[in-house]
Amino acid sequence: MESASQDINLNSPNKGLLSDAMMDVPVDSAAAARTAAPEGLTAAEEEELRAEIAKVEEEIGTLRQVLAAKERHCGELKRKLGLTPLDGLKQNLSKSWHDVQVSNAYVRTSEKLGEWNDKVTQSDFYLSASSTLEDWNEKLTQSEAYKKTQETLSQAGQKTSAALSNVGSVISRKLGDMRNSATFKSFEDRVGTIKSRVVGSRENSTDGLQSPSAGEKPPQDNAPF
Repeated sequence: MESASQDINLNSPNKGLLSDAMMDVPVDSAAAARTAAPEGLTAAEEEELRAEIAKVEEEIGTLRQVLAAKERHCGELKRKLGLTPLDGLKQNLSKSWHDVQVSNAYVRTSEKLGEWNDKVTQSDFYLSASSTLEDWNEKLTQSEAYKKTQETLSQAGQKTSAALSNVGSVISRKLGDMRNSATFKSFEDRVGTIKSRVVGSRENSTDGLQSPSAGEKPPQDNAPF
């Protein structure tokens, strides 16, 4: 025991080395990896089950490879047809919704909802509430307050339309009166006079800048030297 404890010590120069007593112990790797057989199974049955598991796992791997190859082939066919992943998603959603609609759970739920709707609409409470609401609506529409409010709103709308029409007429009339007034005409006359003066001055300045004709000679300077 002392030698074994010394070898396990981390500070020992023989660390990492097994003692002779430990080296003499046989190690069966296959037995260590194999778990204990469940109770009620013989060794032959255990080996048979393990062989069956290996066979099933091999078949699963083969099926996965076949499925991957089929998916690649389907993708190539879709690309040739110009189908995008979005189209595939739409088709999957449509198919899923169709499957839901034809499923037994959806059909039973729709039938139950229809039965509940019939029971609710045909119940005494629903009929009483509907008749009560209809009575209230009829009483409200036939009440004096409702009629007065409706007449008031109608009169207010008519008065507003008439007021807006009168304002437009008044503005048009005021503009016409202003154009026919003496002040506006005097202003127009002044603007016309100023315009004619500006145009005349431009024409005079243009005539003064014209060059002499070919038959005329410029005056000579007769001053003595």
